[in-house]
Amino acid sequence: MSNIPETGRTQRVQIRLVVIQILVFSLLLTLGGRLWYLQIRNGQEYTDEAKNNHVQQVVQPAVRGDILDARGVPLADNETRLVVSASRTELLKMDDDGDAVLTRLADVLGMKPKDVKDKVRLCDAKTPQPCWNGSPYQPIPVTDEATTQQALQIRERAEDFPGITAEPTAVRRYAAPGGANTAQVLGYLSPVTDEEITKAQDTESPYLRSDQVGRSGLERTYDRELRGKAGVTRYEVDNLGRVIGQAENDPAEPGSSVVTSIDARVQSVAEYELDKAMKTARKEFDKNTNENYKADSGAVVVMEAKTGRVVAMASLPDYDPNAWVGGISAKDYTKLTTKKSNYPLLNRAIQGQAAPGSIFKVVSSTAAVNAGYPFDGNYPCPSSYSIGGQTFKNFESQGYGSITIGRALEVSCDTVYYGIAHKEWLKDGGTNPKKNPGDWFYKTAHQFGLGKETGIDLPNEVTGRVPDRQWKENFFQANKAFWCKDGKKDGTYAQQIEYENCREGDKMRAGDSVNYSIGQGDTLVTPIQMATIYAAISNGGTLYDPTVGKAIVSGDGKTVQEIKPVSHGKLPFTGSTRDDIDEALAGVATRGSAAWRFGGWPQDKIPMHAKTGTAEVYGKQTTSWFATYTKDYSIVMTISQGGTGSGASGPAVRNIYNALYGLDAEGKQDLKKALLPTPQKTLPKIQPDGTINAPKVKPYDPDANKPLGEGQQALAATLGRRD
Repeated sequence: MSNIPETGRTQRVQIRLVVIQILVFSLLLTLGGRLWYLQIRNGQEYTDEAKNNHVQQVVQPAVRGDILDARGVPLADNETRLVVSASRTELLKMDDDGDAVLTRLADVLGMKPKDVKDKVRLCDAKTPQPCWNGSPYQPIPVTDEATTQQALQIRERAEDFPGITAEPTAVRRYAAPGGANTAQVLGYLSPVTDEEITKAQDTESPYLRSDQVGRSGLERTYDRELRGKAGVTRYEVDNLGRVIGQAENDPAEPGSSVVTSIDARVQSVAEYELDKAMKTARKEFDKNTNENYKADSGAVVVMEAKTGRVVAMASLPDYDPNAWVGGISAKDYTKLTTKKSNYPLLNRAIQGQAAPGSIFKVVSSTAAVNAGYPFDGNYPCPSSYSIGGQTFKNFESQGYGSITIGRALEVSCDTVYYGIAHKEWLKDGGTNPKKNPGDWFYKTAHQFGLGKETGIDLPNEVTGRVPDRQWKENFFQANKAFWCKDGKKDGTYAQQIEYENCREGDKMRAGDSVNYSIGQGDTLVTPIQMATIYAAISNGGTLYDPTVGKAIVSGDGKTVQEIKPVSHGKLPFTGSTRDDIDEALAGVATRGSAAWRFGGWPQDKIPMHAKTGTAEVYGKQTTSWFATYTKDYSIVMTISQGGTGSGASGPAVRNIYNALYGLDAEGKQDLKKALLPTPQKTLPKIQPDGTINAPKVKPYDPDANKPLGEGQQALAATLGRRD
């Protein structure tokens, strides 16, 4: 028997029981606390993670919609290519960050290792192109031009290429039918960024990491419609990742197609003729600078006069939008973005600003009439006009005696407008204006829609500039410190200008007003603005928002949403003033400054109206402008540093009209050869499956537009080459 007293044994048992109770209680308390933490404190987080662990999503990208011309010809569509992509996430798991894999991949693809590695690096403020500006978690395309043999090598040697895929993928194609590049109008795509994904999360059209986004042109304007809706299939999986069932399936919805008012045939003509005009201008000698004209950039717009729809829009220099497909190379990116390339990404039809020269005189003529000067009154047209010690000359210093405003438009007499503008400046108080000056010339320009966007459905349109009193004041305040610091009364020419600006740069001087009246000085316009104005004169005065999009057709072809023409105002003239200007512009084409370019034109059947412009630019050669219209179309062309309006741009505009109406050089019409004798009013026929049977587009044949014969050239020469 144990010698331990019964009472001692009982105490030890009790102590053990207490310890066990404390341990059990502690365990229960710990377990309860953990359960509270998991279910209450972080319950929702773990619930969401559990769901994700048991439901996996497979995304099927939507096929991007096509961009079609007015007859259904694809300008931008999709084609299947073998795309080789790299998973940056998988590569970074490797000890060398995937360097060896990318080197082997470069060898298979026949590329330089550096080029491949540059493709998969991420873009930031310090990283030059090429780089990846999309999500770092999605596969990054290395090339979209892989051959079948290259793709098979990668797939058969998967152990050598972890993180690399080679799959058939639908990629964007810019078809250039008939040679119609249409680059700046169409725009291009690039990968969506994480920032864009975050911003779009709560919208009706969120982005997926695999999405390509429109960055300019129609691709950007109609990105939401073109993009469609990606399909998502959700699979139920167990904790080992094995599929145990399909939870839900949302099929992909293809993007809608955008039918444009662009006619690929006319676009091809416009691009060719603009390019030819610029090349021809470079062969001409500029006696003012003692060198050939540079003709470094240009633009042309062909617009339906009664709707504002754009039939063709070309800008040079241009580029191939296919260069962006699959990721742009360093070489191509440099070509598109350096000063040497003269920035071909710019759409100079809506982003190119220049002084308009004499094509602005339709605004000045209207302003003069509204200010009380009769259109058919008599006004002196001397060879020059003097204000104080400054002399303003007529173009080529030619005088015409006493003439009407209409005749001043025809022969482009600057001094008529100088005189009227100077009188109005004096009437408004000169450099010390009265409280409420008339400012007819500036007010009228704003009423014509200048100094603001036209509303065209293309991104990044610029406003141009009307240098009125408010602009003068704003510009003075912005530059006053610089002018007053560096200006010198007896310094260089530039320093003298700065000195004068410091003293009275906020004042509207007489020279400012007279220069402005002929579209010179600080005035800036864009080709799309002037095309809109000349179209409005043609249609009786309605200013339309220019549009390129004509209709949006759903992916299944069942829904067609037509984009109707929209007006943003009326020109500020009466019907009789409109008719007077219309008659004067017809005179420009028959007996005025553009007559030598329209020899043989069938004026009785298709009345032509035109205005030439040769704008002087400080430090550069003159800018060529040619603005025209018929009852159907307005066409405006400009060439920077190209020479005179009729000399550089005139022949190209004439040839575009010849193609539209089916005219030969003698003015005889063949409707079978006419591309658009009247504007296209119908939409292309859509098949039940949503497709469109588009006609073929033949490349433009410039030989169809023969140059003027010797007899007509002699006649043209007698009319003179003014403005």
